[in-house]
Amino acid sequence: MAIKKQFIKSKPVCKVTFTVDAKEAQTVAVVGDFNSWNPEAGALAKQKNGTFKATFEVAKDANYEFKYFVDGSYQNEPEADAFQWNAFANAENSVLAV
Repeated sequence: MAIKKQFIKSKPVCKVTFTVDAKEAQTVAVVGDFNSWNPEAGALAKQKNGTFKATFEVAKDANYEFKYFVDGSYQNEPEADAFQWNAFANAENSVLAV
């Protein structure tokens, strides 16, 4: 799993590319504060090498809680900027800082 951030000078946004190595998975999405935890809005596309990847624009100067949704199961990003306890989920979420 990996996250790549590209800050856009002309707009107050950051392009964030999420890559998930889940060769056996059928569907992968990133869900979080930036897309109302909606798997359809955060769907990642399966690449020829078996990884899943997509790029999203998020407002910069903010922190976002998120998780990966892999075949119906939530997973954290091991290389997240931080982790935040979430009482609603009763679990830690990954944190993206942009």
